[in-house]
Amino acid sequence: MWMSAIQRAGIVMHMKAGEEAATFELLSLFQTEPVGDDVVDLAATFYRQWRSSHGIDVNDAILAATVVLTGGRIITLNTKHYPMPGIAVERGWEEDTGARSAP
Repeated sequence: MWMSAIQRAGIVMHMKAGEEAATFELLSLFQTEPVGDDVVDLAATFYRQWRSSHGIDVNDAILAATVVLTGGRIITLNTKHYPMPGIAVERGWEEDTGARSAP
């Protein structure tokens, strides 16, 4: 399994005191996909095209570009933020049961 460097940054930057060991243990299960020029260039296109209509931010655009270029998928509660063609998006929460869906 992998995650974008932008996802890892968000997780690490928002962890609270005392969460470090568990957070880094969880993160060790993932390969971190770097954000290179190809990702940035495609993300910029996505950002300009869907910022106003879908409320995407820079992080959404970078994640979407990473997924398109690697053939991965996104599991999220914010499916509206990923209208890009060629992207696999799944809702990460079962509304009727409140249980998380399996990856």
